[in-house]
Order: sequence, then structure tokens, then C-alpha cells
Amino acid sequence: MSPGLKDELEHQAVASWGVLLARGALHEFYAGAQADGASLSALMMMLALAESEGSTLWIRHGEHDREVGVPHPAGLAELGLDPARILFLRAPDPASALQAGLEGTRCASLGAVVIELWGAVKAYDLTASRRLALAAGTSGTRVLLARMATAPHPSAAETRWQVRAAPSRAMAANAPGNPAFEMTLMRARNGREGLRYPVEWDRDARKLVSRLPSAGAPARRAPLSGAVVPVSFDRPGASSVYPQRQAG
Repeated sequence: MSPGLKDELEHQAVASWGVLLARGALHEFYAGAQADGASLSALMMMLALAESEGSTLWIRHGEHDREVGVPHPAGLAELGLDPARILFLRAPDPASALQAGLEGTRCASLGAVVIELWGAVKAYDLTASRRLALAAGTSGTRVLLARMATAPHPSAAETRWQVRAAPSRAMAANAPGNPAFEMTLMRARNGREGLRYPVEWDRDARKLVSRLPSAGAPARRAPLSGAVVPVSFDRPGASSVYPQRQAG
């Protein structure tokens, strides 16, 4: 398969739910509420493994285990994800997690690098995000950084998202439906900030699919008040969306 055709097929797969997460870039994801932490972790693996053919380096600050539970290979397999493609690293502190993430991002053979941080991590500042973004641009590796129990702040991320768990749609005989999420685009360079993307995980196809009436239908624009995060957080003094436990 030619590189051009491979890139086009990957573009189509990624864009099937309306958004292209560029390779060679840093993308941030914030849990909409503390209770969405476990869902966000699952979404990170779905995005990482569905959008690449290589292995994924999954780096987790140890605080996550106490707050959202320990990753379970059998559970990942039940979602249609291959645990054999995951290199899991538990870091003792946020600084170590970021350093390991930076080293992993420099490895072009990885399909994706996922970094999970809990709380207001001082080590993840504008400089740290720029290092990750530059390394991603050089290697072509996609970096997905998950943040929980903290508010967004300025960074070099290509896109920034808020993620909330959504009710599943029951299947035949009222069987449990596919995992579902509502993703709100908080920062992008295409002028689409504030749009919501309701998606669900197709286990058989191993990809996220849109829950909109048709694939080409426009996403809903999120209101700028209430429970939804405001359009942009690239400003000082942004407030948190929900009460948070400071850590890190």
C-alpha cells in the first residue's frame, strides 16, 4: 500500500465521526467531571488504538489508580482493543510521567503516546507542552494527554477537548449498548470551537462513530454558559468547571 493511500484511508477512518486528530501533534482531553475519569481513560485507548497501526505507550501518573481504578487487560479486550499493543507505564509522579511521555513521543515507531495526569500539575506548563508538541511534530507520533480534576490552561496543544460519558443506546432485547461519549471542542485552529460531537464506540469496527442523524450533519454548537465548558481557555484566570481535588 502506498504511503499516500494509507494516509488517505487513515484520514477517512479518523474523520468518520467528524474530526481529524492530526498525527505529529499534541491533543488535550479534559474530563467534564471527576466521575468521567474512567470513561476518559477508555476513550484515550479507543482513540489511540483505532487511529494507528503501531503500539501505544500508555503512561499514567500513579494517582489515577486510586481515583479511577487499575487498567484491566480483559476489560480492554472486551471492548475490542488488543492489550498486546499497549505498553503500560505507571509513573511515580507527574514530572516522571511527562519525561517518559517526551521520550516516547520521540520514538517514530509508536502509533500513539497517551499521558494521563491527575490534578493541577505544575510540571505541565507551556514549556512542557511545547516540548511535547515539537517532539510529536518531528517524529509524527500522535500524543493524547488526558487531564482530570483540573482546569484547562494555555498550552501548545493542537486541539483541546472536554469529554463526558453519555447514555448508551440499548440494543436488541434491551441489551447494553455501545460506550458513548459527548466531546466538546474547546480549542482548535479551524474555527470550530464550541461544537459538540456525540460519538459511540463500535466494537466490531474498532472505531468511534458519530451518533448524529447522518455522518454529514453539522455538530451542535455548545452554549457558552451552564454545564458546558466555555469556548476557549487560552487566557489567565480560567475557572474550573467542577469542584476539584488538587493534587500533583
